[in-house]
Amino acid sequence: MQVEITTLDKASAGTAELPDEIFAARPRPDIMARVVHWQLAKRRAGTHSTKGMNDVSGTTKKPYRQKGTGNARQGSLRAPQFRGGGVVHGPVPHAHEYSLNKKVRRLGLISALSQKRADGKLVVLEAANGSAKTGELAKKLKALGWSSVLIVDGTVDVGFLRASRNIPGIDVLPTIGANVYDILNHDMLAITTAGVEALKQRLNSAAKPVASTTADAGANPAHSDLPAPAVITDHVGPAEGSVQ
Repeated sequence: MQVEITTLDKASAGTAELPDEIFAARPRPDIMARVVHWQLAKRRAGTHSTKGMNDVSGTTKKPYRQKGTGNARQGSLRAPQFRGGGVVHGPVPHAHEYSLNKKVRRLGLISALSQKRADGKLVVLEAANGSAKTGELAKKLKALGWSSVLIVDGTVDVGFLRASRNIPGIDVLPTIGANVYDILNHDMLAITTAGVEALKQRLNSAAKPVASTTADAGANPAHSDLPAPAVITDHVGPAEGSVQ
């Protein structure tokens, strides 16, 4: 699939070849939703906490005797029904992250890239550098009509990153940091030519082919990785008829 390469000055710089298996696959909204949920769960701090009966400060003395007062029996003033008492079944600090298969994460990223290409929101940039001033870069992005864009490069230029850091709606990521949530969270997706090559290498290396096995590999020892079985005979001494 041929896509035109543009520059930050809104000029054409040739064409680029985008592989169909990465940028023209059938988008899977269910897979993208799973990956986004996994990303948001991983970024949760998990520091939510409450104090139970054992954590709140207060006396441990029984408020009053068990019988004869006409009130309901009570064992502690730190019980949840009293003011200042503990919380029952409150949240405790814990991690919310969980594991997600690498194939699912890869398919989610391919689906997000293909979705942007299908929506016409994918742009291939020649390079993301040369703009060290925020005002200069903001004028270029405004001329391109980008108010919300994620720029993915193979190696992020430090000057370009500093210039774009203070512009709302603009984020710059290296290829290794490209993810489904940030791609879908921005209106436009701009990938440099170096970023395209790095993305192809990243996604193709994640898909390792399964080694094929031969059904009769064990039948022929010459084609098997296992050593041939040893031949055991019943003759311990010399064979019959042999000359000593």
